[in-house]
Amino acid sequence: MNKPPRRDAGIVAAAVSAEPPVTLKLDNASMSDIAQALASGQIDATALTKTYLARIEAYDRGGPALNAVRVLNPDALGIAGKLDGTKLSAKQPLAGIPVLVKDNIATGDKQPTTAGSLALEGAHARDDATIVKLLRDAGAVILGKANLTEFSNMLAVDMPAGYSSLGGQVKNPYAPTLMDDRGIPVVPPGGSSAGSAVAVAAGLCAASVGTETSGSLLYPASQNGLVTVKPTVGLVSRAGIVPIAHSQDTAGPMTRTVRDAAILLNVLAARDPLDPVTERQRRPADYTAGLTRDAKKGARIGVPSDPADPLNDPYYGKLPPRSAKVLADAITVLEDLGAVIVRANMPTPGWIGGPGTTMAVLNRNPLSRHKGTVARPPVVFLYELKRDLDLYLRDWATNTEIRSIADIVTFNVAHAEKALRFGQDHFLAANMTRGDLSEREYKSARAMDLLSARTRGMDAYMNQHKLDAVLFPGSEGCGIAAKAGYPSVMVPAGFISGADGKDTPDYPLGITFAGRAWSEHKLLRLAYAYEQASNMRKPPPGLPGV
Repeated sequence: MNKPPRRDAGIVAAAVSAEPPVTLKLDNASMSDIAQALASGQIDATALTKTYLARIEAYDRGGPALNAVRVLNPDALGIAGKLDGTKLSAKQPLAGIPVLVKDNIATGDKQPTTAGSLALEGAHARDDATIVKLLRDAGAVILGKANLTEFSNMLAVDMPAGYSSLGGQVKNPYAPTLMDDRGIPVVPPGGSSAGSAVAVAAGLCAASVGTETSGSLLYPASQNGLVTVKPTVGLVSRAGIVPIAHSQDTAGPMTRTVRDAAILLNVLAARDPLDPVTERQRRPADYTAGLTRDAKKGARIGVPSDPADPLNDPYYGKLPPRSAKVLADAITVLEDLGAVIVRANMPTPGWIGGPGTTMAVLNRNPLSRHKGTVARPPVVFLYELKRDLDLYLRDWATNTEIRSIADIVTFNVAHAEKALRFGQDHFLAANMTRGDLSEREYKSARAMDLLSARTRGMDAYMNQHKLDAVLFPGSEGCGIAAKAGYPSVMVPAGFISGADGKDTPDYPLGITFAGRAWSEHKLLRLAYAYEQASNMRKPPPGLPGV
């Protein structure tokens, strides 16, 4: 049996050898800066946790009322106190660092695990999710649970990003204005890991953990100027996470820098007998190794946008002018770093969500502008949702009488005024499936997803052009990489403005490097070189230190 890789998270040497920052400004401090301050004695875990709690009170509960933190951990200060004076080490590379986790990630403590659902209000979990155990073992202070789009945006058609019936609406810290008529953000915070992203962007925690099935890490990271890693399915355990679809579900870090994302991924990426898919995991000993400014030299990066074939350009062809400029500037930076840019359209983007892979669902959302039309969510999501969610409720949920998706549907109907502001059309469709994945339409849809996204999509494109990575604007490429089960790394690239036909303050736009299974290390190196050369992240305005 292979020995597990040594995980010093790359943070220990940096914290010990580097000079501590003169002033620790938590509105924009990286996790590495915070680690240096802890190692040097400039601050201790208790003071650090109290400062984050003060920022949450000032900006999440008060001020712009960002609503990113759904619930605080009542034991956070006690945990921090026990870590005061603990030295960063290979065993505890996150000692004393406050971290938020999305409220679909189980904690076996006093905090509820609700997925933002009124039906699961007060529900707890029988144990920590595997990734929470890894965070605790690494010395992290679990500060609380982040708000999210309810059930990771699988409850209703056109539910606003960052809304949950239990937690309310998360706001984008760069542009927190809501539409007067509907209370929906003009600039979305991104979904479904909205709270996880906003909390990091606003300096309410050192880092966070979110989840993704298709875009739920990448979209909020782009909207909030963050780095995230959407891992290969199987790199990070899903045991104890309220699911959508096991074929694509994963969890990943949300941080302010690429190095911090690599540090946190070191902790999260571990084999777990509770999630057998992790047994095939392949990872390096340290994701921070090789993060250098010259990692781009000679790298072949595909840009799926062929000027000679403009009608087949779903990723770049419809970008607004300012977004197009952000991407053009990013590509120039990559070329200046020595990357080889290959412009060629992907062979099968039009197949994604194509024949046999989606289900017709009538949109009854009373606040949707598309009410009465037919939505087409993925077949795989709806069929796996019933099976996987029922298993979670049976095996993990405690302190609740809810034991199935059918129970949730019934509860929501009985409490429609509060629970069904945007309806539950997806859950109604999922509840009509057998729940055992025996249907031929499910098997066919899953096979088609793999054929179009992996075999004839990413694999064919990367093989044909001998690519190291594929570059997508924002989260535009999330679907093809997610269906393939392949990794993506998001990094801030610039700022844009305007949404829904309205003028807005500037807010971030990121770029995504996507690649083959288990290529996170390569993608992180490419993202790091770009990050260091471009330095495009800026914290949200108006949220100074408290």
